[in-house]
Amino acid sequence: MTSDPQLSVLLRNFSAEDPGSWESLLATAEAAERAGVDRVVVSDHVVFGESLADYGHPEKGGILGGRQPTGPEGHWLEPLTVLSVLAGRTSRVRLATGILLAALRRPVVLAKTVATLDVLSGGRVDLGVGVGWQRAEYSAAGLPFATRGSLLDDSLDLCQRLWREGVVELTDGPVHQMPKPLQVGGVPLWISGRSTNRHVVERVVRFGAGWIPWAEDAADPAPGIARLSEALARAGRADRSLQVTAALPVEPAEVQRLLEAGVTDFRARRTPASQVEMDELVGEFRAQIA
Repeated sequence: MTSDPQLSVLLRNFSAEDPGSWESLLATAEAAERAGVDRVVVSDHVVFGESLADYGHPEKGGILGGRQPTGPEGHWLEPLTVLSVLAGRTSRVRLATGILLAALRRPVVLAKTVATLDVLSGGRVDLGVGVGWQRAEYSAAGLPFATRGSLLDDSLDLCQRLWREGVVELTDGPVHQMPKPLQVGGVPLWISGRSTNRHVVERVVRFGAGWIPWAEDAADPAPGIARLSEALARAGRADRSLQVTAALPVEPAEVQRLLEAGVTDFRARRTPASQVEMDELVGEFRAQIA
C-alpha cells in the first residue's frame, strides 16, 4: 500500500471489431510506464450471449442505462494473458484487472496463474474481482448464475489460502502450491460492487485490500467509503485501511474532496493515444494533487 494518491489508466483490451493488431495496447502500457502512471488496468469477458441488455439493469447486476462498449461479436483479450505479456514489456507500473470474473476460473488454477504472474512481474499485480452481470458467461462455464457471489467467495478464500499457507487442507487431503506471490500476504484483492449490498460489504471486509465502486457508488464513492470503514471497524479487522479507486474528476476541488473521503487511486476518464498525451495526463494529475 501507499499513502500517495495514484493514477491508473484503462487499457482497451477489447475492440468492437478485429483491430488487426494489438500493438497499440502494448504501446499504451509502455507509454504509461515511461510517463509515471502508477497502474494499468484491463477488463474481462469470456463469452457473450446474444443479448447484452442486462448490462443496463441494476437488479441484474448491471448499471442503470449502461451500455457495453462492444456488441456480442466484440473482441476481448483474456486479461491475465495480457498482463503476462505486459509484465515482460514493463518493469515498474502495476498490473491490474478491473475486473476479473474470478469465479469463472477454477480457483486452484487461478491461484497458480496469478502467483506466477506476480513472481515474474516482480510483485506488481493487483487483482480486481467481481461477480459480473451476464448469465450467459456462467452458463457457458457450467456454473450457476444465481450463486455467483458464493462461488466468488469460495474462489477468493482458496486463492488466499494457497498464497499464504505452506500446506492447505482440502477435502481429499493436504496440497502444496509453489511459488507463493512475492507480495507479502498474497496478491492484493480489489473487490467490486455496491456498498449497499451486504454481500459486497462482507466480501470487502473478509478479502479486500481495495474497493472498486460500482453504479451509484462510482458516481460518488464518499458515502460508500464511510459505510465500508464502519464495517471494517465493526469486524475488528486489524488493518482498517482500504484502497479505493474513483474516476479522475476534472476539477481540482473535487479531487481534494475525494482524497479527504479516502480515495487512493484515480482512474483516468480517457486512455491517452500518444506519449505526449500520456505525459500531459500525468502532469495534470500531479498538479491536481499537489
